[in-house]
Amino acid sequence: MKVYTKTGDKGTTALFGGTRVPKHHIRIESYGTIDELNSHIGLIRDQDINQLYKNTLMHIQDRLFTVGAILATDPKKAQLKNGKARLNIPKISNEDIEKLEKEMDLMEDSLPPMTHFVLPGGHQTVSFCHIARTVCRRAERLASHLNDLEPFQPETLMYINRLSDYLFVLARKLSHDLHAEEIKWIPNKDS
Repeated sequence: MKVYTKTGDKGTTALFGGTRVPKHHIRIESYGTIDELNSHIGLIRDQDINQLYKNTLMHIQDRLFTVGAILATDPKKAQLKNGKARLNIPKISNEDIEKLEKEMDLMEDSLPPMTHFVLPGGHQTVSFCHIARTVCRRAERLASHLNDLEPFQPETLMYINRLSDYLFVLARKLSHDLHAEEIKWIPNKDS
């Protein structure tokens, strides 16, 4: 199978189910941004960090492929003629969401409470987390817009939302583990 098919040469691509849409369609933007997020998470996973975080990030990457598949499925063709779901993989579950929440709770147990916003940065690995977090928020905005137009599984949108929170807490935890300074944002006062 060749990587290039030439079917997208005129600016369209096929959704799961065969429907062709423009490459700038909100559905394509949504799952394309999830793909971008997955790549950023791979970059975090490639850093010299605790194996527990690497394992969690690999699980997240797996779930993001599922998110992408859900977003790439034409809702009009989500079911086959025999009544079965076209997408024959486990969907995003409440357990997936709870796993992120549990991981955040574990990390937060060893962190000082937040009293201010923090400036992204302090260490390259921490910065990678913040970049992934902001890409995740963009993915969430796009997916939310898509959901308004063509609703999809609610847990999928919840998972994306929780994942951005997870990435923020991971950035804080890595700052702590790497002894990087967490700089508080303290706005200047008007004189």
